[in-house]
Amino acid sequence: MARYIGRRFAGGLLVIFVSSVIVFALSRATGDPRLLYVSQYSTKEQWDEWGHKFGLDRPYPVQYLIWASKAIKGDFGESLYFHENASHVIPQRIGITLQLALGAYIFALALGVSLGVASAVFRGSIWDLISRSIALLGQAMPSFWIGIVMILIFSVRLRLLPTSGHGSWKHLVMPCITLGWFPAASLMRLIRSSLLENLDSEFVKFARAKGVSRMKVIWKHAFRNAMIVPVTYAGLLLGAFITGAVIVESVFGLPGMGRLSVQAVFNTDFPVLSLLVMLFTTGYVFINLIIDLLYVVIDPRIRLTACPRSRNLPRGSLPTMIQPARTRRCTFCGAGRCCPSSS
Repeated sequence: MARYIGRRFAGGLLVIFVSSVIVFALSRATGDPRLLYVSQYSTKEQWDEWGHKFGLDRPYPVQYLIWASKAIKGDFGESLYFHENASHVIPQRIGITLQLALGAYIFALALGVSLGVASAVFRGSIWDLISRSIALLGQAMPSFWIGIVMILIFSVRLRLLPTSGHGSWKHLVMPCITLGWFPAASLMRLIRSSLLENLDSEFVKFARAKGVSRMKVIWKHAFRNAMIVPVTYAGLLLGAFITGAVIVESVFGLPGMGRLSVQAVFNTDFPVLSLLVMLFTTGYVFINLIIDLLYVVIDPRIRLTACPRSRNLPRGSLPTMIQPARTRRCTFCGAGRCCPSSS
């Protein structure tokens, strides 16, 4: 387990490093960064001073090391639009985006799991038809259209919820539903297909033959074994909600990180944009690591240790070791307790 976590952590650091190199290369590909500060009143002395201050008069590898050392400390430079450090701009908006992402995540999980389980358990019934119809509509309707229609109905006609802005929990009801509608429909279909496959499996039939109650068969045996694929999707949803709330925040006028990223692009505010990119990349890497660890918690049959005899295989062809816990036998070499993967 420790070696596996170490490898995954090292891979995450490599992804972050490559992302930082790409961000730095793009900043230099558009020209000298000093051009962003130039005005009609700039002088040659100011140009040379900026070059010495930001290290732009040095080779590119040295410039990257200077930029990366400051970025690790949270210093991505001064925002060209807000005229303050970029790290001071994010905290003002990250709270709104996290509230929106968490609300949409809870809505998507609650609706997707409940409809998916009901559709699979009551297959062919009216509940199955309603669940599949909701999933179809959820995947067919774009989020910006859902947001506009909800504003028209609940704000303009019924006057129950505010149209835009941020203040109370009422301002987050429609944005959370709008952002979580499509993922809820996709999650419902994943859970339904996985649960149907497990409900028709032999171990579920055996549990029923032993007299296990229906609820225990569904939730303890079938549902838990059907969670591998939905957990992968649900885990990535949280990162997608944080990074992909641009449209929803624009429709409802929420001053979150989605709108901030759009403003940074239009205003050529590269310090803020680079900070957002690195923040989103780090979040995705961390979420992927958590998902990989959850696999073992959900399905104890998954082993994170590899068979030592698989090292003789060509590079890149190592098998994924998924070993039933009861057999105590390695699925690669067939060995028993002589193989560490079987223990």
